[in-house]
Amino acid sequence: MPTQPLNQKSKRAAAAIAGIAAVSVGGMVALFGGEKPVHDDVALASAALVQPWEGRSLKAYLDTIAKPPVWTICDGDTTNVKAGTIETPQGCNRRLAVKMERDYRAPLTQCINGWEGRPIAWRAMMLSLSWNIGTGAACNSTAAKLGRAGQYLASCNAATAFNKAGGKVIIGIVRRRENGDATRIGEGELCATGVSG
Repeated sequence: MPTQPLNQKSKRAAAAIAGIAAVSVGGMVALFGGEKPVHDDVALASAALVQPWEGRSLKAYLDTIAKPPVWTICDGDTTNVKAGTIETPQGCNRRLAVKMERDYRAPLTQCINGWEGRPIAWRAMMLSLSWNIGTGAACNSTAAKLGRAGQYLASCNAATAFNKAGGKVIIGIVRRRENGDATRIGEGELCATGVSG
């Protein structure tokens, strides 16, 4: 369970949710100028959670917390990355949008029935969680089980259990999963804000 309860609404999380809702047309958002629109949950997860927490690197770096270490670029992308890989900001935007839609959202819609009708903040939290732990682990998690049952706040709290990397609790991951920090919204914070009465 989280170190702080995830049961209060956050103004900054509410603003992020409202911002995506304001630009959504038929559930789609033109997140990155000139790029193909993405689903509203992908836009919210990408803009409010993944990009701020992953940080962006246009040059490949070796993530040594991962076991085994893995070459990483952009916003935590490891697909087809090797030493010396370079990307542009637009290329990173494309990578994030394509991967989030194809590799994360599509599998989640298959393992969680009625995905589209569930709260956008909960869907965004599940997408961000999947970005870190993979869709298989997310689909089989207690967070997904509780979400399937419509117990969204309990699901937000259950997702905070995924706070380790390389077998160790990492304070940055704890903050990401829970209530964030001074400049970044936490997944639990966003989720609880969007599912609380």
